[in-house]
Amino acid sequence: MDRAPRPYANPYLAGFALGLVLLAAFVVMGRGLGASGAFASSAAGVVSAVTPTRAAGNAYFARYLVGEGPWVDWLLIEIVGVGIGGFLSAWVGGRLRIDIERGPRFSSRARLITAFIAGAVMGLGAVLARGCTSGQALTSGALLSVGS
Repeated sequence: MDRAPRPYANPYLAGFALGLVLLAAFVVMGRGLGASGAFASSAAGVVSAVTPTRAAGNAYFARYLVGEGPWVDWLLIEIVGVGIGGFLSAWVGGRLRIDIERGPRFSSRARLITAFIAGAVMGLGAVLARGCTSGQALTSGALLSVGS
C-alpha cells in the first residue's frame, strides 16, 4: 500500500534543531559533529587488526588507537546513528524505497561507478581539508576556526 510522501520539514526549524543537536554534542560529548573522522577511525581499526605495530608507528593512525580503541569512537557511533536516523526518517516520511537516481542516458552501473569514484575524491578532499563539510561548517564554524 503506497502512500503519498509527507512534506519536508521547514528548513529554518530543521536548522535550529541541528544547532541544538550540535550544542548538545558539545555539552554531552565535549566534541562537535562531523563524518570524516569516523572513516579515519575505521581505517585505523582495520590497519591495527592487520598490522598492529605498523598502525601504532603511524602518527595518523596512532591518534585513533588511544583509549578504548577506534571501534568505540564517538564519530563512528555518530555515523551509525545517522544511518539509522536516515532510514527512520525515510520510513516515517513515506520515502523509503530502493532506487538508483540517474539521468536518462546513464546506466545504473555507470551511475554507481561514478558515485563511488566521486565519493573517494570527496573523502580525499576531506582529509586534505582536515575535515568534511559537516565538520567544517558546523563544528569548526561554531568554534570560529580560521580554516572554516
